[in-house]
Amino acid sequence: MIHKQTTEDTKRHILVRKASGDEEKFETYKLERSLRNAGADNDLVQDIVKNIAEWITSGLTTKKIYARAFSLLRKTETGVAVRYKLKQAIMELGPSGYPFEDFIGYLFEKQGYKVEVGQIIEGHCVTHEMDVIATDKKIQHLVECKYSRDQGKQISVQVPLYVRSRVDDIIKKRKESPDYADISFSGWVVTNTRFSADSLQYGKCSGLHMLAWDYPHGNGLKDLIERLQIYPITILIQLTIKEKQQLINQGVVVCNQIYNNPDILDSMQLANAKYNALLKEVNDICS
Repeated sequence: MIHKQTTEDTKRHILVRKASGDEEKFETYKLERSLRNAGADNDLVQDIVKNIAEWITSGLTTKKIYARAFSLLRKTETGVAVRYKLKQAIMELGPSGYPFEDFIGYLFEKQGYKVEVGQIIEGHCVTHEMDVIATDKKIQHLVECKYSRDQGKQISVQVPLYVRSRVDDIIKKRKESPDYADISFSGWVVTNTRFSADSLQYGKCSGLHMLAWDYPHGNGLKDLIERLQIYPITILIQLTIKEKQQLINQGVVVCNQIYNNPDILDSMQLANAKYNALLKEVNDICS
């Protein structure tokens, strides 16, 4: 059960600054929820919340608050700390958007879809590059991915506008083919950041699925990752940035790839101690 904000917290009216630059009141229940979602037990959650509530002052960024919580977690629960750094790990998939497309493909694959990434396909009028195509016996999802390393970035309405037109062109072409006679289609826009109000309004009105870090509420990208337990390799503490990039260049994007095939690491020539520590970390995350 999530601890409700205390009267003392309410009286203090601590304002913190979000990645977007907006200010909001610090509320302990949000911190508690994020810690619990990462797997921290009740005693640890309360200890960390108490520590941060006594330390925090108005004007601090949510990034600094997160960093302190992560530091406290790492001292006691490494596996929990790793999962808590999920948002930062997604931001580290760049600088290009291709690893993010692969990552989204794995999320659909985990749900039982046959997945294709980065495909050039024919529309009724022109050809299109589609980031992710996820298909089962009844439906095909046509997914456009929008990745950014800027946490404050919002996806403007122009994106769902052009995605809708591209998806419609593809659907029109595919409905002409008997191969897709029993298949229905849906269009998606997926981002690791957020949508503007206009983009959400248009997406809902036009029938696009809109998936952002925390949208839809309770079923956003963060929720989906935690529910499916598909974590990016950038979440791993035991690897350096250079080593993570080396794996990404080899097409290794999610921890499950290492968990299912540890031989992937052979080309990295890691020292035995580091190799064993890395495998333990991967096992803690994936098992």
